[in-house]
Amino acid sequence: MSGGTHFDVLIIGAGLSGIGAAWRLQESHPARTYAILEAREAIGGTWDLFRYPGVRSDSDMFTLSYPFRPWRGAEALAAGDKIRQYIEETAAEAGITPHIRFGAKVVAADWSAPAARWTLRLADGSSLTCSFLYACAGYYRYDAGYQPDFPGLADFAGQLVHPQFWPADLDYAGKRVVVIGSGATAVTLVPAMAEQAARVTMLQRSPTYLTVLPGRDAIADALRKVLPGRTASRVARAKNILLTQGFYQLARRRPQSVRKLLRYAAVRALGDPAYVDEHFKPSYDPWDQRLCVIPEGDLYTAIRAGRVSMVTDHIDTFVPGGIRLRSGRVLEADIVVSATGLALLPVGGVRVSVGGKPVEIGEHAAYRGLMLSGVPNLAYCIGYTNASWTLRADLSHRYVCKLLKHMDRHGFAVATPRTPGGQGRPLLDLSSGYVRRALDIFPRQGDRDPWLVRQNYLRDVIATPRADVTRDMTFERRPVPVLEEITP
Repeated sequence: MSGGTHFDVLIIGAGLSGIGAAWRLQESHPARTYAILEAREAIGGTWDLFRYPGVRSDSDMFTLSYPFRPWRGAEALAAGDKIRQYIEETAAEAGITPHIRFGAKVVAADWSAPAARWTLRLADGSSLTCSFLYACAGYYRYDAGYQPDFPGLADFAGQLVHPQFWPADLDYAGKRVVVIGSGATAVTLVPAMAEQAARVTMLQRSPTYLTVLPGRDAIADALRKVLPGRTASRVARAKNILLTQGFYQLARRRPQSVRKLLRYAAVRALGDPAYVDEHFKPSYDPWDQRLCVIPEGDLYTAIRAGRVSMVTDHIDTFVPGGIRLRSGRVLEADIVVSATGLALLPVGGVRVSVGGKPVEIGEHAAYRGLMLSGVPNLAYCIGYTNASWTLRADLSHRYVCKLLKHMDRHGFAVATPRTPGGQGRPLLDLSSGYVRRALDIFPRQGDRDPWLVRQNYLRDVIATPRADVTRDMTFERRPVPVLEEITP
C-alpha cells in the first residue's frame, strides 16, 4: 500500500477506468506521486460487483480492452470474471496494484484555494490531500440499484432478488423465475437462468431493441493467424470501431431503415412476425436508448426452445404466488428478479465543496465532458453511451495527463474551467429511464466547444489529443505564503 497522506494525484476507483488512468499517469508522469482509492476490497469495479448468472460485456472486448494492453482472449464478448481477471493482470503487470488503497471510501472532498489542494475525507474518518483529483468511479451507485415500489410486494411468498446484489447461494434450479426488465441485465440473465430453472418469464413494460453478435470474432481469429498478436488486435479494434460507429450514425440518420433491419433479424431468429411485433418492436427509434446485445442470439434460442417466455404488460400488484398483471393474468413465480435498472450517481457520490461551499454538480457545465465549470483541479471519467466505455475513458485519461504536463511546463498549480455563457442539454443523451431519473444531478452541456460533448469516437480520437488545454481555462500559480512581519 502506498504510504503518505499527500499525493500529486488521487484517483477514485480501481475499476476499468481507474486502472487505465493510473497506467496513463505512470506513462506520462513517472515522477508524480499517486494513489488509487477503492471503496471495495478488490480490483474490478463493475466487474467485481456484478456476479449474477451470465454477466458479461455488452461491448466487444477489442474496444472495451485497453489500447495499451490488447485483449488476447478468444471471446468477442467476455464473461465478467474474465474481464475482472484482465483488469487485475493489467494492474499487476504495470506495478499499479501497490498504489491501491482498498476499503478507502471517499465521502467528501473540499478544495482549499490558499493551499491549492484537495482534502479528501474517508468513511473511516481519516483524510488525505492531493493537488489533483480524478474520479474514475463510473456513474452509478454501488451501494444501491434502482428498485421501484412494487405494490403488494409484502404479500409475495417467494424471493425477490436484485441483480446488483446477487446472493451467492441462490438456488433457482427447477424454480419458476420471473425477470422484470428489458435492458442489458435482463437479456443476459434470462437465457443464463433458463439453463437450470423450470421456467423463466421475461416481463417487460415495453420492448427494447436487440442486436445479435457472434460470440467470437471470425475476422479477428483470421487476423491472428497471419499477423503478430498486437497488430491483429489493433486491426480488429479499428474494424469494430468503424462498424459500431457506422451503425450508430446509420441509426440516427436512417432510423426507419435500422428498425426494419432489426425486426428482420428478430423475425428470422424467431420465425413469428406477430410475436416479434408484440415483444420486440419498441416505440422509440434505435439508439434513443442503448441497444442490447445478445451473443449468438442466445435469448432468441431459449425462446424458440420453450425455456423462456416473453410477456409485455404492466404490473398490477404482487400476490403470494407471483405477479398479477393489469390484464388480469397472474405470473406464478418462486423467484422474482428485479432487473429494473441502475441508480446513477456523479463523481462516485463524493460530496464536493470548494472553500467549504457545497458544489451542486447538476448546476455546473461539463468542460470537454470531463471537468466541471468553476471547479479547480477536478476531473471525472464517463465513457460513451453509444460505444465501449473504454474508448472515451482512455481519451479522458490522456487529456488529463496533457493538462498536467501543461501545468508543469508553465509552473501552474491550478486549472479551473471558466463558466460558459449557456448550458442546457443533458450530459447523457439517452432516453432510458435510468438516465432520465438522474438528469438533474449530472452536469449539463454547453452549446459550443469545449462545452459540447459529442458521442463520436472517430471525431474525438482526432480532436482530443490536439485540443487546446488553455481554451476557456484559467490557470494560477501556487500561492506564495504570506509571512507575518515581526516587530522588534
